Amino acid sequence: MAKQSKRFREAQALVQDGKFYTADEAVALVKQTATAKFDETIELHVRLGVDPKYADQQVRGAIVLPNGIGKTKRVLAFVAGEKVAEAEAAGADYVGSDDLVAKIQGGWFDFDVAVATPDMMRIIGRLGKLLGPRGLMPNPKLGTVTPDIAKAISEQKAGKVEYRTDKQGNIHCPIGKKTFEDDKLKENYQTLIDTLIRVKPAAAKGQYIRSITLAASMGPGVPIQL
Repeated sequence: MAKQSKRFREAQALVQDGKFYTADEAVALVKQTATAKFDETIELHVRLGVDPKYADQQVRGAIVLPNGIGKTKRVLAFVAGEKVAEAEAAGADYVGSDDLVAKIQGGWFDFDVAVATPDMMRIIGRLGKLLGPRGLMPNPKLGTVTPDIAKAISEQKAGKVEYRTDKQGNIHCPIGKKTFEDDKLKENYQTLIDTLIRVKPAAAKGQYIRSITLAASMGPGVPIQL
C-alpha cells in the first residue's frame, strides 16, 4: 500500500469518520480537502446496483453539465466536403478524414474527443483497436457520430461528459474544478445524479444507487447521504 502524504492525512482528518454528508456539506468540504498546488478536479463516484456483465444492466451515456467541467477539450472532427467548413466554424481543433486516420495510425493521439459524421465511419472503422481502448472512438449512442457536427462540437466544448459503469458497476465522472463556486458544483452534481436515476436499467433489481462519494482528484472521499 502506498504511503499517504502528510497533506493527504491532514485532508483526511477533515472528513468525520462514519458520517454521511448532505450534498451541500460535501461540496464545501471537498473543496477544503483540495489542497494541492493546482486547480484540482472534483469527481463524483457512484456505486450502482447493477451487474455490468449483462448488456441490459450497463449504464452509459453522455450529458452536457450546466456549468461545464472547467476544461477546454481538444476536439477532432472526422468530416469531408461541406462539413469541413462547418466543423472549423464550430471550433474543432483538428479537421480532416483520411489524413487524420493516417496520423492516428502513426501513433498520434493529441486530442481529447473525436466526433464524426455518419459517412466517415467507413474510413475510421479501422481505428477501432487504437481509439476504442482509449475511449476515443466516435459512438452514435454518445452523440459523437451525427450529421449535426456543429452541435456535437459545441457540446464537447461546453463540457459534455461521458458516464459509464466500470466492471464493478461504479460510475466515475468529473463535475468541475475546485475553483468553481459551490452552487455551480452542486448544480452539476445534481444534474448527473438525476440523469443516472433517469437511465436506470429496467433489469436492475434491488437498491439502485448504493453509495455516492465526492472527492478532489488528490483528496479523500467524502460520503454523501443517499
